[in-house]
Amino acid sequence: MGIIGFLVFGLIVGLIARAIFPGRQAMGWLMTAVLGMVGSLVGGMIGQALFGGSARADSAWGFTPGGWISSIVGALIVLWAYLAIAGRRRRVV
Repeated sequence: MGIIGFLVFGLIVGLIARAIFPGRQAMGWLMTAVLGMVGSLVGGMIGQALFGGSARADSAWGFTPGGWISSIVGALIVLWAYLAIAGRRRRVV
């Protein structure tokens, strides 16, 4: 998967995470794609830490159900952290 595929994957994951997360999030398309990409990395690291294993060359860039789920869970965690930090900044100022 190239960079365009990773951007599209990030956008889809970010949109799914925003649809699942309650409330309104003031994010544009670019921030939603970044949310999905960072969430994918976070979800992969959490999965690696919990379940171990090594990434094989034949499945490293494949689309698997576990990869989608971990990416969405990671994006939800990143979205929660982002909204907590952004909300705290708005209240202070």
